[in-house]
Amino acid sequence: MKPKTHKGQLTVWKDERGFGFIKPDNGDQDVFLHITGLKNPNRRPQVDDIILYQVTVDNKGKLRASNAVIEGTASQPSPKQLAKTSAKRKRSKKRTKSSSLVWQVLFLSLFPIGGSVHLASITSNFIPLLMYLSMSGLTFLLYAHDKSHARTGEWRIPEKTLHLCELAGGWLGAFIAQRTLRHKSSKNSYQVVFWVIVAFHIMFWSAWLLKYLFN
Repeated sequence: MKPKTHKGQLTVWKDERGFGFIKPDNGDQDVFLHITGLKNPNRRPQVDDIILYQVTVDNKGKLRASNAVIEGTASQPSPKQLAKTSAKRKRSKKRTKSSSLVWQVLFLSLFPIGGSVHLASITSNFIPLLMYLSMSGLTFLLYAHDKSHARTGEWRIPEKTLHLCELAGGWLGAFIAQRTLRHKSSKNSYQVVFWVIVAFHIMFWSAWLLKYLFN
Protein backbone atom coordinates (compact mmCIF):
# COMPACT_ATOMS: atom_id res chain seq x y z
CA MET A 1 0.00 0.00 0.00
CA LYS A 2 1.29 3.46 -0.91
CA PRO A 3 2.16 5.57 2.19
CA LYS A 4 -0.33 8.32 2.95
CA THR A 5 0.66 11.85 2.00
CA HIS A 6 0.14 14.51 4.68
CA LYS A 7 0.05 18.27 4.46
CA GLY A 8 1.19 20.89 6.93
CA GLN A 9 2.86 24.22 7.47
CA LEU A 10 6.50 24.68 8.31
CA THR A 11 6.38 26.63 11.59
CA VAL A 12 10.04 26.30 12.58
CA TRP A 13 13.09 26.15 10.32
CA LYS A 14 16.71 26.41 11.45
CA ASP A 15 18.45 26.79 8.11
CA GLU A 16 21.98 26.73 9.48
CA ARG A 17 21.32 23.32 11.04
CA GLY A 18 19.07 22.04 8.26
CA PHE A 19 15.99 21.03 10.22
CA GLY A 20 12.61 22.29 11.40
CA PHE A 21 9.08 21.28 12.36
CA ILE A 22 5.85 20.91 10.41
CA LYS A 23 2.44 21.67 11.92
CA PRO A 24 0.05 19.14 10.33
CA ASP A 25 -3.24 20.48 8.97
CA ASN A 26 -5.18 17.87 10.96
CA GLY A 27 -3.86 19.25 14.26
CA ASP A 28 -1.67 16.26 15.17
CA GLN A 29 1.67 16.70 16.90
CA ASP A 30 4.44 18.50 15.07
CA VAL A 31 6.54 16.45 12.70
CA PHE A 32 10.31 16.76 12.52
CA LEU A 33 11.72 17.66 9.08
CA HIS A 34 15.37 17.34 8.16
CA ILE A 35 16.73 18.77 4.94
CA THR A 36 17.53 15.23 3.80
CA GLY A 37 13.82 14.42 4.05
CA LEU A 38 13.04 16.82 1.22
CA LYS A 39 12.65 15.18 -2.17
CA ASN A 40 15.01 16.86 -4.63
CA PRO A 41 14.40 20.46 -3.43
CA ASN A 42 15.07 23.32 -5.83
CA ARG A 43 15.29 25.81 -2.96
CA ARG A 44 15.79 25.85 0.81
CA PRO A 45 12.66 25.60 2.98
CA GLN A 46 11.30 28.69 4.69
CA VAL A 47 8.95 29.27 7.61
CA ASP A 48 5.28 29.24 6.52
CA ASP A 49 6.01 26.96 3.54
CA ILE A 50 3.30 24.39 2.92
CA ILE A 51 4.85 20.93 2.94
CA LEU A 52 3.52 17.71 1.45
CA TYR A 53 5.13 14.75 3.15
CA GLN A 54 4.94 11.17 4.37
CA VAL A 55 5.48 10.16 7.98
CA THR A 56 8.04 7.71 9.31
CA VAL A 57 9.00 6.87 12.87
CA ASP A 58 12.67 6.75 13.83
CA ASN A 59 14.22 4.35 16.35
CA LYS A 60 13.43 6.81 19.16
CA GLY A 61 9.74 6.87 18.31
CA LYS A 62 9.99 10.36 16.85
CA LEU A 63 7.80 11.33 13.89
CA ARG A 64 9.86 12.37 10.90
CA ALA A 65 8.80 13.71 7.49
CA SER A 66 10.11 11.90 4.44
CA ASN A 67 9.66 12.30 0.68
CA ALA A 68 8.67 15.88 1.49
CA VAL A 69 7.94 18.45 -1.21
CA ILE A 70 7.45 22.19 -0.83
CA GLU A 71 4.05 22.94 -2.31
CA GLY A 72 4.17 25.23 -5.32
CA THR A 73 7.72 24.35 -6.32
CA ALA A 74 8.73 21.79 -8.91
CA SER A 75 10.96 19.06 -7.58
CA GLN A 76 14.38 19.03 -9.14
CA PRO A 77 15.79 15.70 -10.33
CA SER A 78 18.80 14.37 -8.51
CA PRO A 79 22.08 13.92 -10.44
CA LYS A 80 21.43 10.18 -10.53
CA GLN A 81 17.95 10.71 -11.98
CA LEU A 82 19.33 13.20 -14.49
CA ALA A 83 21.95 10.66 -15.56
CA LYS A 84 19.31 7.96 -15.97
CA THR A 85 17.06 10.30 -17.95
CA SER A 86 19.95 11.36 -20.16
CA ALA A 87 20.92 7.72 -20.77
CA LYS A 88 17.33 6.84 -21.68
CA ARG A 89 17.14 9.75 -24.10
CA LYS A 90 20.42 8.74 -25.71
CA ARG A 91 19.25 5.14 -26.08
CA SER A 92 15.93 6.29 -27.52
CA LYS A 93 17.67 8.64 -29.93
CA LYS A 94 20.08 5.90 -30.96
CA ARG A 95 17.21 3.47 -31.58
CA THR A 96 15.39 6.11 -33.64
CA LYS A 97 18.49 6.77 -35.73
CA SER A 98 19.12 3.04 -36.22
CA SER A 99 15.53 2.47 -37.27
CA SER A 100 15.68 5.41 -39.67
CA LEU A 101 18.94 4.14 -41.17
CA VAL A 102 17.48 0.67 -41.73
CA TRP A 103 14.51 2.10 -43.64
CA GLN A 104 16.78 4.36 -45.71
CA VAL A 105 19.02 1.42 -46.63
CA LEU A 106 16.02 -0.72 -47.57
CA PHE A 107 14.59 2.05 -49.72
CA LEU A 108 17.84 2.77 -51.57
CA SER A 109 18.69 -0.89 -52.09
CA LEU A 110 15.20 -1.96 -53.20
CA PHE A 111 15.89 -1.95 -56.94
CA PRO A 112 19.66 -2.64 -57.01
CA ILE A 113 19.64 -5.52 -54.53
CA GLY A 114 16.19 -6.72 -55.57
CA GLY A 115 17.22 -6.65 -59.22
CA SER A 116 20.50 -8.48 -58.64
CA VAL A 117 18.74 -11.12 -56.53
CA HIS A 118 16.15 -11.58 -59.26
CA LEU A 119 18.89 -11.81 -61.91
CA ALA A 120 20.63 -14.49 -59.86
CA SER A 121 17.37 -16.45 -59.52
CA ILE A 122 16.64 -16.56 -63.25
CA THR A 123 20.14 -16.80 -64.73
CA SER A 124 22.28 -18.13 -61.86
CA ASN A 125 24.48 -15.06 -62.34
CA PHE A 126 25.48 -14.09 -58.82
CA ILE A 127 28.19 -11.63 -59.82
CA PRO A 128 26.17 -8.37 -59.35
CA LEU A 129 24.84 -9.51 -55.98
CA LEU A 130 28.28 -10.62 -54.79
CA MET A 131 29.77 -7.34 -56.01
CA TYR A 132 27.25 -5.34 -54.02
CA LEU A 133 27.89 -7.32 -50.86
CA SER A 134 31.68 -7.54 -51.10
CA MET A 135 32.28 -4.01 -52.35
CA SER A 136 29.93 -2.53 -49.76
CA GLY A 137 31.89 -4.26 -47.00
CA LEU A 138 35.21 -3.15 -48.50
CA THR A 139 34.04 0.44 -48.99
CA PHE A 140 32.79 0.65 -45.42
CA LEU A 141 36.23 -0.47 -44.19
CA LEU A 142 37.94 2.08 -46.43
CA TYR A 143 35.75 4.83 -45.00
CA ALA A 144 36.61 3.73 -41.46
CA HIS A 145 40.32 3.63 -42.35
CA ASP A 146 40.19 7.08 -43.92
CA LYS A 147 38.28 8.47 -40.95
CA SER A 148 40.93 7.14 -38.59
CA HIS A 149 43.73 8.66 -40.67
CA ALA A 150 41.88 11.99 -40.86
CA ARG A 151 41.97 12.18 -37.07
CA THR A 152 45.68 11.37 -36.80
CA GLY A 153 46.83 13.35 -39.84
CA GLU A 154 48.19 10.30 -41.65
CA TRP A 155 48.01 9.46 -45.35
CA ARG A 156 44.44 9.66 -46.65
CA ILE A 157 42.68 7.46 -49.17
CA PRO A 158 42.10 9.49 -52.37
CA GLU A 159 38.48 10.46 -52.99
CA LYS A 160 38.70 9.02 -56.50
CA THR A 161 39.48 5.62 -55.00
CA LEU A 162 36.43 5.81 -52.74
CA HIS A 163 34.22 6.86 -55.63
CA LEU A 164 35.51 4.00 -57.82
CA CYS A 165 34.67 1.55 -55.05
CA GLU A 166 31.19 3.08 -54.78
CA LEU A 167 30.71 2.83 -58.54
CA ALA A 168 31.82 -0.82 -58.45
CA GLY A 169 28.93 -1.61 -56.05
CA GLY A 170 30.16 -0.28 -52.73
CA TRP A 171 27.89 2.76 -52.61
CA LEU A 172 25.53 1.10 -50.11
CA GLY A 173 28.41 0.45 -47.69
CA ALA A 174 29.53 4.04 -48.27
CA PHE A 175 26.05 5.33 -47.41
CA ILE A 176 26.01 3.35 -44.16
CA ALA A 177 29.52 4.58 -43.31
CA GLN A 178 28.53 8.18 -43.94
CA ARG A 179 25.59 7.88 -41.57
CA THR A 180 27.30 5.89 -38.82
CA LEU A 181 30.87 7.19 -38.99
CA ARG A 182 29.95 10.77 -39.95
CA HIS A 183 32.62 10.73 -42.66
CA LYS A 184 32.35 12.47 -46.08
CA SER A 185 28.75 13.33 -45.22
CA SER A 186 29.13 17.12 -45.07
CA LYS A 187 31.42 17.77 -48.05
CA ASN A 188 29.10 19.01 -50.80
CA SER A 189 31.37 18.29 -53.75
CA TYR A 190 31.88 14.73 -52.57
CA GLN A 191 28.17 14.22 -51.94
CA VAL A 192 27.25 15.35 -55.47
CA VAL A 193 29.43 12.66 -57.05
CA PHE A 194 28.28 10.07 -54.53
CA TRP A 195 24.57 10.63 -55.22
CA VAL A 196 25.16 10.58 -58.99
CA ILE A 197 26.64 7.11 -58.51
CA VAL A 198 23.70 6.02 -56.35
CA ALA A 199 21.21 7.36 -58.90
CA PHE A 200 23.02 5.50 -61.70
CA HIS A 201 22.71 2.16 -59.89
CA ILE A 202 19.06 2.71 -58.99
CA MET A 203 18.07 3.83 -62.50
CA PHE A 204 19.99 0.97 -64.14
CA TRP A 205 18.23 -1.71 -62.12
CA SER A 206 14.87 0.04 -62.31
CA ALA A 207 15.14 0.08 -66.12
CA TRP A 208 16.26 -3.57 -66.17
CA LEU A 209 13.36 -4.71 -63.99
CA LEU A 210 10.79 -2.72 -66.01
CA LYS A 211 12.20 -4.11 -69.23
CA TYR A 212 12.05 -7.64 -67.84
CA LEU A 213 8.48 -7.24 -66.57
CA PHE A 214 7.09 -5.80 -69.81
CA ASN A 215 8.90 -8.04 -72.28
